Amino acid sequence: MSLAFVHAHDCSDPHTEAVWGISWTANDTIVSVSADGSVKQFVAASGQPSTASMPPPHTLGQVSLSVTRDGSRALCNTVEGVTSLVDLGTGEVLGKHESYVRDQSGTSDEDGGPSWSVSLHPDGTTYAASGSGGKVVIYSAQADSFGKQVAKFSTGRSKYGMFCQYSPDGKRVALASETGQIYVFDVEQAALSATFTSHALAVRSLVWSADSNLLLSASEDKRLALHDVRDTGGPSGGAFATFIGHSSWALSVDISQDSRLALSGQAFHPPSIVTHH
Repeated sequence: MSLAFVHAHDCSDPHTEAVWGISWTANDTIVSVSADGSVKQFVAASGQPSTASMPPPHTLGQVSLSVTRDGSRALCNTVEGVTSLVDLGTGEVLGKHESYVRDQSGTSDEDGGPSWSVSLHPDGTTYAASGSGGKVVIYSAQADSFGKQVAKFSTGRSKYGMFCQYSPDGKRVALASETGQIYVFDVEQAALSATFTSHALAVRSLVWSADSNLLLSASEDKRLALHDVRDTGGPSGGAFATFIGHSSWALSVDISQDSRLALSGQAFHPPSIVTHH
């Protein structure tokens, strides 16, 4: 791919601050959220803004993004914990929940803090959220009950939830913590099913394989760890493989649909992308 080809696809209306979340949808568009507070949608083939309207930028940055499997809706979350469900066809905000709002007892939905990371269930009926409460909270994603708490999964520790994600089959939710632990919850049993201690520092990103059997993590310890969620008794707390190659924090990770390759991105010295086999 030539540099000229890349620059030919430069966007005419890019974000003005760091991009915190990005997703390639089933409709061949790209959705992204940014520290500038905006949610944007682009045509994948041209790199130019989609003609679909998007909601006006939030006053604070957007830090988490999750898109439905059919590419029709996007869930985004701001730095202070405002979660919004956006119709990607019309730009209409279908639901909004302020997770930082405290009740009369003085506690928020997560017993101590707003949502930071959010993840839609594959069928779009619920979403999972994590944050400073060290829990995974499940909320309704239905327009008429958006933000209503459905369930709460606890790790038993009050560590910050850095990242959470539903498995593709919707049967599990994985939670990454600031201290390096990864927790996997069984949704149907509403119980903790596995704890992985594969990292020495905060886990910044998680991704499931398409068959929901493997879980790959990226950490500030500069490593990736691959876990088989069907076998929690293996070495390193369930990690059966680790990958190195980063010179700084590994911040993002993804797996190819055939589960043969993985991509990871790092911060600093210099920012880069690494392919893992």
